[in-house]
Formats: sequence, structure tokens, C-alpha cells
Amino acid sequence: MLSAIMQFTGLPSLTGLPALSVPCGFDPDGLPIGVQLIGRAGAAFQTRTSFHEQVPPLVAPR
Repeated sequence: MLSAIMQFTGLPSLTGLPALSVPCGFDPDGLPIGVQLIGRAGAAFQTRTSFHEQVPPLVAPR
């Protein structure tokens, strides 16, 4: 379990860099997709895209 967690968070944790996960779109089924950005990349991504403002369409439960 620890190795799976460290695969995605190890570099920022070890280097002390800030990291964040932000929405970056939806898959063909309408499920949200995210991307992890490290350092200043997060702020740059958010100012140049509108993914953080998008919401998936609501689907009636089956």
C-alpha cells in the first residue's frame, strides 16, 4: 500500500514541493479525470484553463 501511495506523492513529499490534483476533463463515460501538478504548474494550469469550473452532467440513477 505504501509503495502505491509513494508512486504518486513521493517526489513532492521528499523534495518539499507543493503539489495538487486538479480536474482536467471527463472521460467518454462522463467521469472526471484529474492531473497532479507539482510546483508553479498548478497555478499556471488553472489560469489558462477552465476545467476547475466545469461539472459533469447529472444522470438519473438506474
